[in-house]
Amino acid sequence: MTHQTVGHRVRPGLPDDPRADVTEPSPSCPVEIALSALRGRWTTLVIRELLQGERTFTGLRRALPALSDKVLSDRLAQLTEAGVLERHREPGWPPRTHYRLTPQGHRLGPVLQALWDWGAAAPPVTTAS
Repeated sequence: MTHQTVGHRVRPGLPDDPRADVTEPSPSCPVEIALSALRGRWTTLVIRELLQGERTFTGLRRALPALSDKVLSDRLAQLTEAGVLERHREPGWPPRTHYRLTPQGHRLGPVLQALWDWGAAAPPVTTAS
Protein backbone atom coordinates (compact mmCIF):
# COMPACT_ATOMS: atom_id res chain seq x y z
CA MET A 1 0.00 0.00 0.00
CA THR A 2 1.40 3.38 -1.01
CA HIS A 3 1.05 6.36 1.31
CA GLN A 4 -1.11 9.12 -0.18
CA THR A 5 1.72 11.65 0.01
CA VAL A 6 4.12 9.67 -2.20
CA GLY A 7 4.68 11.52 -5.44
CA HIS A 8 3.36 14.85 -4.12
CA ARG A 9 5.71 17.79 -3.83
CA VAL A 10 6.33 19.00 -0.31
CA ARG A 11 5.33 22.63 0.33
CA PRO A 12 6.19 23.80 3.84
CA GLY A 13 3.17 25.27 5.61
CA LEU A 14 0.72 24.05 2.99
CA PRO A 15 -1.50 20.99 3.23
CA ASP A 16 -0.80 17.93 1.15
CA ASP A 17 -4.34 17.97 -0.18
CA PRO A 18 -5.53 18.34 -3.76
CA ARG A 19 -7.95 21.07 -2.63
CA ALA A 20 -4.89 23.27 -1.99
CA ASP A 21 -3.99 23.25 -5.69
CA VAL A 22 -6.39 25.99 -6.79
CA THR A 23 -5.86 29.11 -8.83
CA GLU A 24 -8.59 31.21 -7.24
CA PRO A 25 -10.53 31.31 -3.96
CA SER A 26 -13.30 28.77 -3.63
CA PRO A 27 -16.11 28.63 -1.05
CA SER A 28 -15.27 24.95 -0.51
CA CYS A 29 -11.65 25.71 0.44
CA PRO A 30 -11.10 24.87 4.14
CA VAL A 31 -9.15 28.12 4.68
CA GLU A 32 -11.96 30.18 3.10
CA ILE A 33 -14.49 28.35 5.31
CA ALA A 34 -12.45 29.20 8.43
CA LEU A 35 -11.97 32.83 7.39
CA SER A 36 -15.68 33.13 6.62
CA ALA A 37 -16.55 31.88 10.12
CA LEU A 38 -14.17 34.45 11.65
CA ARG A 39 -15.22 37.36 9.43
CA GLY A 40 -16.35 40.63 10.88
CA ARG A 41 -15.13 42.88 13.60
CA TRP A 42 -15.73 41.56 17.15
CA THR A 43 -16.15 37.94 16.02
CA THR A 44 -12.92 36.74 17.58
CA LEU A 45 -13.77 38.45 20.88
CA VAL A 46 -17.21 36.81 20.97
CA ILE A 47 -15.56 33.44 20.38
CA ARG A 48 -12.96 34.21 23.06
CA GLU A 49 -15.71 34.83 25.60
CA LEU A 50 -17.50 31.61 24.65
CA LEU A 51 -14.27 29.61 24.91
CA GLN A 52 -14.58 30.36 28.64
CA GLY A 53 -18.03 28.75 28.77
CA GLU A 54 -21.69 29.18 27.94
CA ARG A 55 -23.01 32.74 28.00
CA THR A 56 -26.30 34.56 27.64
CA PHE A 57 -26.73 37.54 25.36
CA THR A 58 -26.64 39.79 28.44
CA GLY A 59 -23.49 38.09 29.71
CA LEU A 60 -21.77 38.70 26.39
CA ARG A 61 -22.90 42.34 26.41
CA ARG A 62 -21.43 42.79 29.89
CA ALA A 63 -18.15 41.16 28.86
CA LEU A 64 -17.88 43.34 25.73
CA PRO A 65 -19.49 46.67 26.74
CA ALA A 66 -18.38 48.60 23.63
CA LEU A 67 -20.08 46.06 21.34
CA SER A 68 -23.51 47.23 20.17
CA ASP A 69 -26.58 44.98 20.53
CA LYS A 70 -27.03 44.95 16.75
CA VAL A 71 -23.48 43.82 16.00
CA LEU A 72 -23.61 41.23 18.80
CA SER A 73 -26.87 39.85 17.39
CA ASP A 74 -25.35 39.77 13.90
CA ARG A 75 -22.21 37.97 15.10
CA LEU A 76 -24.19 35.41 17.11
CA ALA A 77 -26.42 34.67 14.10
CA GLN A 78 -23.39 34.42 11.78
CA LEU A 79 -21.55 32.06 14.15
CA THR A 80 -24.66 29.93 14.68
CA GLU A 81 -25.18 29.65 10.92
CA ALA A 82 -21.51 28.69 10.47
CA GLY A 83 -21.91 25.85 12.98
CA VAL A 84 -19.60 27.49 15.51
CA LEU A 85 -22.30 28.14 18.15
CA GLU A 86 -25.38 26.42 19.50
CA ARG A 87 -28.27 28.56 20.64
CA HIS A 88 -30.58 27.36 23.42
CA ARG A 89 -33.63 29.35 24.43
CA GLU A 90 -35.12 28.80 27.89
CA PRO A 91 -38.86 29.25 28.26
CA GLY A 92 -40.16 31.74 30.78
CA TRP A 93 -40.37 35.46 31.15
CA PRO A 94 -38.21 37.04 30.17
CA PRO A 95 -36.93 34.30 27.90
CA ARG A 96 -33.20 33.67 28.24
CA THR A 97 -31.06 32.57 25.34
CA HIS A 98 -27.82 30.75 26.01
CA TYR A 99 -24.97 30.40 23.56
CA ARG A 100 -22.23 27.81 23.66
CA LEU A 101 -19.55 26.66 21.27
CA THR A 102 -20.12 23.51 19.27
CA PRO A 103 -17.27 20.97 19.17
CA GLN A 104 -16.27 22.59 15.85
CA GLY A 105 -16.36 25.99 17.56
CA HIS A 106 -14.04 24.78 20.34
CA ARG A 107 -11.55 23.81 17.65
CA LEU A 108 -11.17 27.53 16.85
CA GLY A 109 -9.35 28.04 20.18
CA PRO A 110 -5.96 26.90 18.84
CA VAL A 111 -6.62 28.82 15.60
CA LEU A 112 -7.13 32.05 17.54
CA GLN A 113 -4.03 31.28 19.62
CA ALA A 114 -1.99 30.76 16.43
CA LEU A 115 -3.27 34.07 15.03
CA TRP A 116 -2.38 35.79 18.30
CA ASP A 117 1.12 34.29 18.30
CA TRP A 118 1.70 35.29 14.68
CA GLY A 119 0.46 38.84 15.29
CA ALA A 120 2.51 39.20 18.46
CA ALA A 121 5.67 38.24 16.56
CA ALA A 122 4.94 40.37 13.49
CA PRO A 123 6.46 43.83 13.07
CA PRO A 124 4.05 46.65 13.89
CA VAL A 125 1.88 47.80 11.01
CA THR A 126 2.50 51.39 9.98
CA THR A 127 0.02 53.46 8.04
CA ALA A 128 0.99 55.98 5.38
CA SER A 129 0.31 59.58 6.36
